[in-house]
Amino acid sequence: MENNFSFEEGSEMSYEENDSAFPSPVRLIPPGQSDIFALERRQDEKENEPPMEAIVIPSSSEAYLNLNTNATTRGDAQAYVELNELQGSTWQETSRWVGYEENLNPATGKWGPSHVSYLTFKSLIQLRKAMSSGAVIFDLNASSLSAVAEKVADELLNKGEIRSSDRDGLLRALLMRRSQSGEPDVTASGDIEMQTFSVTKKRDTSDNMEASIVLSGVLDILQKPVVAFVRLRDSVVMDSSLESPVPVRFVFVLVGPSQSNIDYSESGRSMGALMADWVFCLEAFLAQTDKDLTNAIADFMDCSIVIPPTEIQDKGMLEPIIDFQQKMLRDRLRPSDTRLAFGDRIRAEKAPEEPREDPLARTGYPFGGMIKDIKRRYRHYISDYTDALNPQVLAAVIFIYFAALSPAITFGGLLADKTDKMMGVSELMVSTSIQGVIFCLIAAQPVLVIGFSGPLLVFEEAFFAFCKSQGFEYIVGRIWVGMWLIVIVVIIVAVEGSFLVRFISRFTQEIFSILISLIFIYETFNKLMKIFKTHPLILNYDHLNDTMDNPFHPVVKEHIEFHPDGNVTIHELEIERAYPNTALLSMCLMFGCFSIAYFLRHFKTGHYFPGPLRRLIGDFGVPIAIFFMIAVDICIEDAYTQKLVVPKGVEVTNPKVRGWFINPMGEKKPFPIWMMGACCVPALLVFILIFLESQITTLIVSKPERKMMKGSGFHFDLLLLVTMGGISSIFGVPWLSAATVRSVTHANALTVMSKGPKPEIEKVLEQRISGMLVAIMVGVSIFMEPILKMIPMTALFGIFLYMGITSLSGIQMWDRMLLLITPKKYHPADAYATRVSTMRMHLFTFIQLVCLAVLWMVKMSAFSLALPFVLILTIPLRMVMTGNLFSNLEMKCLDADDAKVVFEEETGEDV
Repeated sequence: MENNFSFEEGSEMSYEENDSAFPSPVRLIPPGQSDIFALERRQDEKENEPPMEAIVIPSSSEAYLNLNTNATTRGDAQAYVELNELQGSTWQETSRWVGYEENLNPATGKWGPSHVSYLTFKSLIQLRKAMSSGAVIFDLNASSLSAVAEKVADELLNKGEIRSSDRDGLLRALLMRRSQSGEPDVTASGDIEMQTFSVTKKRDTSDNMEASIVLSGVLDILQKPVVAFVRLRDSVVMDSSLESPVPVRFVFVLVGPSQSNIDYSESGRSMGALMADWVFCLEAFLAQTDKDLTNAIADFMDCSIVIPPTEIQDKGMLEPIIDFQQKMLRDRLRPSDTRLAFGDRIRAEKAPEEPREDPLARTGYPFGGMIKDIKRRYRHYISDYTDALNPQVLAAVIFIYFAALSPAITFGGLLADKTDKMMGVSELMVSTSIQGVIFCLIAAQPVLVIGFSGPLLVFEEAFFAFCKSQGFEYIVGRIWVGMWLIVIVVIIVAVEGSFLVRFISRFTQEIFSILISLIFIYETFNKLMKIFKTHPLILNYDHLNDTMDNPFHPVVKEHIEFHPDGNVTIHELEIERAYPNTALLSMCLMFGCFSIAYFLRHFKTGHYFPGPLRRLIGDFGVPIAIFFMIAVDICIEDAYTQKLVVPKGVEVTNPKVRGWFINPMGEKKPFPIWMMGACCVPALLVFILIFLESQITTLIVSKPERKMMKGSGFHFDLLLLVTMGGISSIFGVPWLSAATVRSVTHANALTVMSKGPKPEIEKVLEQRISGMLVAIMVGVSIFMEPILKMIPMTALFGIFLYMGITSLSGIQMWDRMLLLITPKKYHPADAYATRVSTMRMHLFTFIQLVCLAVLWMVKMSAFSLALPFVLILTIPLRMVMTGNLFSNLEMKCLDADDAKVVFEEETGEDV
């Protein structure tokens, strides 16, 4: 069947004409059929077509998949269309589109629900015929609708479409007052009526939008209908032309006498639907001749469905049309023009993207995984330094420096208390600095931040108590634990034992992530409550002697102990006095630091100041918050606040009992030979602690949705981290592991977000400099005691609170926890909310919450050392749930490793 629809006798325009110097990138040929005329036309086009450079159109997730051409974007901008009809002396907005159409009800003055546009075949044919003789203006340099109207009138006059006496009248008509009705619908109860899809909501929340203005109506001063199509060189916001300040790219005009057999309203709606279609809008954006536009209309008609004039007795009769249309849409996107490229920086034809390499896949030969880690990452080694030339990296350095320094000092103090000062702040800061520099220099994933953690502190306390009870030297026993650590990690890496990490699914990762975040949040408020207990809000306080250098000096009480042998021991006990305003000022500093940092985090995606300045302020939000709170604390001299306490030099915590090098055979007495071998048991426990925390942290940081492109190193980083810990035990410094919250916060600080009201991750600045500088600065901090003692500890508490809260974002479990109190109509369009029933989704979330509660109780109990082993139990729990409690499809939606779930039944995807 030939598609040869002539307009009228003697017309040169037919439906099948498609000879264009700019062939359409979209061609639809039904499978199994051949279009002889199209084949001949393409051969002629190839012979006559001059070579052109590639035009790159950035990809859009919806447009590229072509799941719904009406709802997708044109190139890098989404199409918004307004139809204005001439009613008397006013242009009245009657329809609007963002993919779907909304119409104004003239009786009520309210907008109707969104719907798929329905057009008459006659209006499309009339529109295509009129376009063949109208004025087409490409790349007009204009910034106002009046300038566009003058150019349209002049062009129509030059082409003889209007008389010279009609020019001024046409110009006055085009510039008549406009009336837009953009108010929301309000119910009788005063609530705003919400729709499933809203054109205005889609328009106002879009990151990048370009508008098309369609002007259509009766103008009896003209002799015949006239058409003008204008494409602006640059999209500009035109005052009072649209109901919303959206940049305008296209302007279409269709006016003429009432006695012309043209339905101006239907033809205007047809043009609005055309401009809302991303394929037509793309062709209009790329068109170079008048014929390109008429050919684009033909392409649109090729993919349109005509319903015969048959009475439809039941809505179910229309259901087969949906499947037929979906097939047509899947076949529609057929780029044949080499100037079109979908994707970022693609030139002409691009080979299909290779699947990402699985870093946990086993190679089958010794150390194969480690070798793959090195090959994968080290080819980016130079860029790991050049990519650091970004001010956002400097902001991350300052932020993470305080995030790493404060835990080192806090854990160092706790470590000194638990081990009778065998290790303390000095040892932990030196270990953090040296191991951090080495790790960032040669690691496969330098975005990780290594540091001391709670589980390692619990082990050190337990091992010290064991050695003390058995009469062993604790600091010497750590050396043999470290030697066994090296043996164990070499064996595990040789057999590619890190592949076990693949069994740690999103179910376990999210529970662990929220647990660590909650620990940070809990510890922040716990420390604040301790300050309130130490400095309670009472009516009268002890009088302070302001003549002293430090009026806030602690009270020192001496306790003399007499021994039977005549020796005397004097114990000095420092008692911190209650000071006025200390608790309230500490609370203000903590919440002030958190609030400023959190506000500036969102400020970078706001609307104030130029974009580069706004993003610079947002990147330096945490340093700005810290320095501002330091200034506030310095200005308030009459109130005491606890300051950061750091060592005054490179000296071990207790130089009387140990030095910087530990004798493996024993310091004060020989270490038992049998204990050297028995240390493999505690070494295995330490290895499990480091393995779980480091590997889960690597999994979280390397999630596909973070868009980290340089790869990770599960095998090599584990070998490096544990080997450094084993060697460091010879020097009597603590072991370290990847710190989850600090690593996630570091990755967040290095993340580059897209612009607009709904920013998305563009990339992560994967480099080695920030982690290296942080480690160096932690080491140098030992010599910065006069400066660092000015920093109030409560300001750093605010940073801990900030880290704990911001690290919750992006965790699907946290999003589902919020959905427990969110009405269903506000649920996101993600697979876990749409493909799984709400009650089933809540059941899955509830199970995770129960696991989280159990882990929290273990962490707060005396058995906190068993926390990693209880966490491991969530892996078999997840396996039992699959197939028994939840179907495979439900688990795929709720527990997918990737944020984007791919289903086997989706077309166009190879699963």
